[in-house]
Amino acid sequence: MMQLTAQTRILLSVNPADFRAGIDGLCRLCRAELAADPFSGTVFVFRNRRGTSVKLLAYDGQGYWLCQKRLSSGSFRYWPDRSGCDGHSAAMVLLAHELQVLLMGGNPAAARTAPLWRPIVATTAAVAV
Repeated sequence: MMQLTAQTRILLSVNPADFRAGIDGLCRLCRAELAADPFSGTVFVFRNRRGTSVKLLAYDGQGYWLCQKRLSSGSFRYWPDRSGCDGHSAAMVLLAHELQVLLMGGNPAAARTAPLWRPIVATTAAVAV
């Protein structure tokens, strides 16, 4: 079963993909455009040109999972562009909760979420023994 956990690596393709290609075509995009290994266990996220459908591709050690969400009306209002990438790649790293916001049609950058990690600050008061 495919699970999204906080430790799951998620790469989003900022360029639209041709969904007619299927699993093999998306694996080719992973290698060529995203510079990533499709066998790595990473969840790859793709969008079609019209923005009405999103596909997730993941390898679980036995085979591929290919999940699709197609909206019944409208399109995904937000999709990241190359400004969120590292410059030479067409991939953007997402966190699991950001993917959930994106799949619900929202903007992950605008979502108000709790920080993933915050340091524990030790008090300066000494403990008497």
